[in-house]
Amino acid sequence: MDEQLRIILIIIVSVSIFGLLVFVYVKNYIRNKINHLVEEEKKKKSK
Repeated sequence: MDEQLRIILIIIVSVSIFGLLVFVYVKNYIRNKINHLVEEEKKKKSK
């Protein structure tokens, strides 16, 4: 039982770390995309 619990905890921690990394990557990608679109809109309005 102790071995199974250890394996389950390792799996949960691994999935959590992977999910956190994916979340941070997607958040930064979306932020950069939005900033890029805002800059394009500012350039269009200034012309």
